[in-house]
Amino acid sequence: MTTSTERISWFPVPDESELPDDLQGLFRAARERIGFVPNVFRAYSFRPERLSAWFAHFRLVMEGTPGLSEAEREMIAVVVSMANGCLYCLVAHGAALRQAWGDPVMADRITLDWRRAEGLTERQRAICALAEKVTKSPVECEEDDLEALRAHGLSDEDVWDVVEVAAMYNFTNRLAQAGGQIPNAEYHALARGTNG
Repeated sequence: MTTSTERISWFPVPDESELPDDLQGLFRAARERIGFVPNVFRAYSFRPERLSAWFAHFRLVMEGTPGLSEAEREMIAVVVSMANGCLYCLVAHGAALRQAWGDPVMADRITLDWRRAEGLTERQRAICALAEKVTKSPVECEEDDLEALRAHGLSDEDVWDVVEVAAMYNFTNRLAQAGGQIPNAEYHALARGTNG
């Protein structure tokens, strides 16, 4: 399965050999870890210094903590991406959620309609609701929205992370959509088995 000849962005995509050493290393690491270079890396490499900055932020924001797991962060990513209709992030982070959640059917249900995903805790539903509100109507956000998460045991740092992850995916969705980014075909098959 290859996407090397498919147009992945409406912007020019530089050849990997033209990129700075650190980004060539990032591409190599992606190939070693998941077997391919995500098209988002290739598309963002049009502005190499921006790719480096974005990826550093992405890694910090998506690192799981005791109060907000990697799976919950991926859950936020797909809730935001579904609200925005972002093909790239729905496909890529749907795959990441399947892997992190460990239940591909549940992960697909969360991706497509978190409200109908039976098995989410009230805490997780509150996280999804705030992520969706940050996406669809941020001007309506109030301190009570934060209190709702605190009431489910999230610390202020955890609540901040919910908002920051949602905000980061709104940014990423808009770049992907406005730049015509196409997800790698490989994502569609990832983590489809019951054992992840």
